[in-house]
Amino acid sequence: MLTTDATRRGTKRRGPTPFERPAVDTKAARKAARERFVKARRAEKQYGQRLRQVAKQVGDLIKGFAPQGVVTNPAGLDEALRRYAQALEPWARAVGARMVADVARRDQAAWAEASAELTRNLAREVATAPMGAAMAADLERQVTLITSLPLEAAQRVHELTTEALVATSARASEIRDMILASGHVTKSRAMLIARTEVARTATVLTRARAKHIGSPGYIWRTSADPDVRKDHQELEGQFVAWDDPPIADQRTGARAHAGSIYNCRCYAEPVLPDEL
Repeated sequence: MLTTDATRRGTKRRGPTPFERPAVDTKAARKAARERFVKARRAEKQYGQRLRQVAKQVGDLIKGFAPQGVVTNPAGLDEALRRYAQALEPWARAVGARMVADVARRDQAAWAEASAELTRNLAREVATAPMGAAMAADLERQVTLITSLPLEAAQRVHELTTEALVATSARASEIRDMILASGHVTKSRAMLIARTEVARTATVLTRARAKHIGSPGYIWRTSADPDVRKDHQELEGQFVAWDDPPIADQRTGARAHAGSIYNCRCYAEPVLPDEL
């Protein structure tokens, strides 16, 4: 994933580093790519397992207050879910910290391997990168996302319960089913967070190290398989400035760096300044 600034401008490039996609798709390269993918999926899977525990607890709370899909004590359920969100914060902080630390270790190892192949200058700069602020900010994001799960469920049940008051009997029956399905909705949201946040955290940490050594930006790389969305296929191989994320979703106009938008499996290949 390392490219020199001169390479980006079209001059002759050096051999591939551990960060880069090799020019020739060798057996060794495919194996290395699979290993990186497996490690990333392992972190995502572990994070997802922990977040599903939250979704299960949310579902159990809702079923406890609405065993037949009818909330007889809306205020009590709302309070229970909000109290759960508050009580969840220390656990969320520990789980989020574990995920961020795991991604940080992999990021540091990749940079260390690449630094060894380049210059002592780069190794020294990478080793002294101030990662604390980036990791702390990302951890706070994880805590907010995890504790939002019961709060979002509370809001959803509140809206459904309000709608049920004026609904026809047929619609009321549908609403009861929707209330009972709230745990599954929360589970889907939890899995989306896990899939998105592990990749986004990797990009955040790569960006912090890259900017510290003077990197102007990166080359957008996809996972190069049939599941890559069309918008990201078009971004493959393009240079992106760290301070100017491209439009990553043409439908909404949302801007995001590689790996930083929902369900994105792309990654950033940093461009190094020429002096490194």
